[in-house]
Amino acid sequence: MTAAISVSHLNKTYASGFQALKDINLDIRHGEIFALLGPNGAGKTTLIGIVCGIVRPTSGRVTVAGHDIIADYRAARSLIGLVPQELTTDAFETPPATLRFSRGLFGKPPNPDHIEKVLKQLSLWDKRDAKIRMLSGGMKRRLMIAKALAHEPQILFLDEPTAGVDVELRKDMWQLVRELRASGVTIILTTHYIEEAEDMADRVGVINHGEIILVEDKAELMRKLGKKQLTLELRERVDAIPAALAPYRLALAGGGTELIYNYDTRGEHTGITDLLDAVRHAGIKFKDLQTTQSSLEDIFVGLVSRDSGAGR
Repeated sequence: MTAAISVSHLNKTYASGFQALKDINLDIRHGEIFALLGPNGAGKTTLIGIVCGIVRPTSGRVTVAGHDIIADYRAARSLIGLVPQELTTDAFETPPATLRFSRGLFGKPPNPDHIEKVLKQLSLWDKRDAKIRMLSGGMKRRLMIAKALAHEPQILFLDEPTAGVDVELRKDMWQLVRELRASGVTIILTTHYIEEAEDMADRVGVINHGEIILVEDKAELMRKLGKKQLTLELRERVDAIPAALAPYRLALAGGGTELIYNYDTRGEHTGITDLLDAVRHAGIKFKDLQTTQSSLEDIFVGLVSRDSGAGR
């Protein structure tokens, strides 16, 4: 099956000489939620801009459902809805008028029922008669999503969609995103709330210094790169870790009342049973233990730090 979006050997160098993208190769599958993560300036917005036809690439090729974004621009662009970071709407229009105009730009016939449905999904229907300039920042953000959905796109780009949106409305928006994915819409998400990507995404891509450094199914990424931590809560404080426990590379925490053990989730043998035996033989008694697993944010920070340290 043709990918929803296929990016091949994509490069972008601006007139200043800054190379924003370096040989990007990426396929995004139909009907998935793909989280594109990276620090500020990593190249996320440039990549989105090229796919959406806003920025022209220096070299390489991008297709949207098989349509080349340059040779077949109108067909490719009509399949895409974009929610940019910037709030760009006519301040003196109403929400329905904005959606009707956006729909018309893509040559779609009028469909008042669809516009009403989208505005209701985003809790904007009761503001249908208000001028956009009177809406709050969170409402304007939701209106940008409604505008992107006005022409019923097959692919939706969400570039920091929940910036400035309160927690309850964020939940409503993510419920809508799940419904869109269930209906077959492909969704590409960038966010600084990495817990959102952890909750929503099927696959994760990490970009840094204009290069894709990883693309992986989220569950597999968590399995491969996630680490678990075992914390032993001690009955009595210890001043130092006994030499006999050195092979386990323990850390002392909680003012000497906790032993921390990190282990790899990939290994079949975690070493926990051996550790507990060794702790007992060392004469250390513990009253409780608990495990925690690294989050996607921990993995992301580790990947970016490692990549930056490599001098890329």
